[in-house]
Amino acid sequence: MPPRSKVAQLPAEVKAWLDQFLVESNFSGYEALSAALAERGYSIGKSALHTYGSAFEEKLSALKMSSEQARAVVQAAPDDEGAVNEALMRLVQEHLFKLLMAEGGKLDLPKVAKAVAELGRASVVQAKWKAEVRARAEQAASQVEKIAKKGGLNAETVAEIRREILGVAS
Repeated sequence: MPPRSKVAQLPAEVKAWLDQFLVESNFSGYEALSAALAERGYSIGKSALHTYGSAFEEKLSALKMSSEQARAVVQAAPDDEGAVNEALMRLVQEHLFKLLMAEGGKLDLPKVAKAVAELGRASVVQAKWKAEVRARAEQAASQVEKIAKKGGLNAETVAEIRREILGVAS
């Protein structure tokens, strides 16, 4: 088993500074970075920093791409009912359950329990929001129905308008 990375052994505040430096320098200047770390009392070579920086840049790039794709999906297909969020919560719940079953006692149970509790809260909030959207749609449909009847629309047209409004939040 290879020795643990010197970068991984850095204190959290130094690692945060390192990450910020890498981002601001556009993942370059590893010699200067090595010298700056040496001034702070940490001896890490430029090749080790480059190895860490390359992996960090790759992860950051993947995260940016995922964020951009998610933004594009939301713009292309708005999710007024939160179906995407609900599906995501179910997927996370399923993966947590699989991990729990596969790992048995090896998992950090308090962390898993906290994650499950947070998912539960998110699920409750999601359901409440969905009910509120449905209630607002019902109220809007009722208002439109009253206005349409006053305006002389026939019952079939009123029913069609009502179905259209409620179809958004059903």
